Amino acid sequence: MRAAAFLDRDGVLNDLVLDPASGVSESPLKVEDVRLMPGAAAAAGSLAQAGYVLVCVSNQPAAAKGKVSVAQLLAVHERVTELLANEGVTLEASRLCLHHADGVVPALSMPCAWRKPAPGMLLDAAAALGVDLRSSWMVGDTDADITAGRAAGCRTLLIRHPGSVHKRLHAVGPDVVADSLNAGVKQLGLQPSETLIVHGPRYGGFRQKVCHRARPDLNTDIC
Repeated sequence: MRAAAFLDRDGVLNDLVLDPASGVSESPLKVEDVRLMPGAAAAAGSLAQAGYVLVCVSNQPAAAKGKVSVAQLLAVHERVTELLANEGVTLEASRLCLHHADGVVPALSMPCAWRKPAPGMLLDAAAALGVDLRSSWMVGDTDADITAGRAAGCRTLLIRHPGSVHKRLHAVGPDVVADSLNAGVKQLGLQPSETLIVHGPRYGGFRQKVCHRARPDLNTDIC
């Protein structure tokens, strides 16, 4: 079995964008607003070279809130993957949760086992890709990311993006803390030739059916 690096997207791989309505930084909702974080592609590449499967796991509730369409959300994600590919980095899979309990679009306005802090996206990807969770890392910039990683049985790396500080209340402790993905990967001390020693799968009895293969060309499932 393989180990994975489960990567939150916004604030880890790409930068956040200021929402003029709320005054806080959120996920980019336009393709032209997508910018990779400095050093993020190189850091993700280092993880891949060390043997980690790269999996993006991201809450994307803007469609549920009526801000954009699902097609627009997928176009933004495609742009992120395109920018990474331009730097030689390929995400083996992506899991995007579109649901939000307080949304305004009925089909998307409900609790979901994929939405972090629940571990559903990690568990689903692990089962699909043959990933050992105990040997894997969850990397994110919010308490929800760290909670999901711990619930799945992963080690956790918290990225302190200044734009997401309002989503970090220190409710749960990560294994490693860094100011960027690049800095965090350097702290892990990975070597390109590192051999990953893995164990049997541990899913805690939880299995979440893939809701929808939205973009087969991007290996992207949504729920």
